[in-house]
Amino acid sequence: MLEIKNITKVFNAATVNEKVALDNLSLTLEDGDFVTVIGGNGAGKSTLLNAIAGTFAVDEGTITVDGVNITKLPEHKRAKFIGRVFQDPMTGTAADMWIEENMALAMQRGKRRGLGWSITAADRKVFKEMLTRLDLGLETRLSTKVGLLSGGQRQAITLLMASMNNPKLLLLDEHTAALDPKTAEKVLAITKEIVEEQNLTTVMITHNMKDAIAFGNRLIMMNAGKIILDIKGEEKKALTVEKLLSAFAKAGSDGAANDRMLLI
Repeated sequence: MLEIKNITKVFNAATVNEKVALDNLSLTLEDGDFVTVIGGNGAGKSTLLNAIAGTFAVDEGTITVDGVNITKLPEHKRAKFIGRVFQDPMTGTAADMWIEENMALAMQRGKRRGLGWSITAADRKVFKEMLTRLDLGLETRLSTKVGLLSGGQRQAITLLMASMNNPKLLLLDEHTAALDPKTAEKVLAITKEIVEEQNLTTVMITHNMKDAIAFGNRLIMMNAGKIILDIKGEEKKALTVEKLLSAFAKAGSDGAANDRMLLI
């Protein structure tokens, strides 16, 4: 479903501030893979997601989603392939628009626009059904501006919107990092339910090792723009935090003990 071949991204090339964010990185995800991504600050995790989403162009290499080479496609044209939830709950929704208006826009992602009414009674029924599963009381607040909601409520709605049209690939960029622990747990539970129910191929960045171990069928660890560990199958099922820390150290990550990733 996702094939990345030898991608490289260098920021501020040929200057004293040169930073190799992705270093000849390759990665293949099968249909339905749920991959968690961990690594120290500056390891290249968010840069990888930005490269896939098209936030910037890679310097070298190719990115293919479901057999389509999207390497040269601009970000807005990748939207029909990719759903994304950002770390900042304020980023994924339009604050001054109603809940139903945000969801209607998400429903039309990647589709041709017509001149009919943008939101029908049938649409509202679908939106209510989707919101009811969140168990946050939002199904009765379709005409509430999203900016009036809590961060957790906005992130839950963003997750629904990102997965609404069964994207080929779902990107989760530390999407619970800005939430309090209880709300984060709720959003992660919703995430797991949606991903499994729709069999979405998913990449989830997290700084929490317990979450990285608990979710998904595969775990990759990054350092200095490279994948230094790729754990899946029975090996991942048997993982513990202690084993992961040991593997991280053996793989040669510098400064791991001081990194925020270890706050578990």
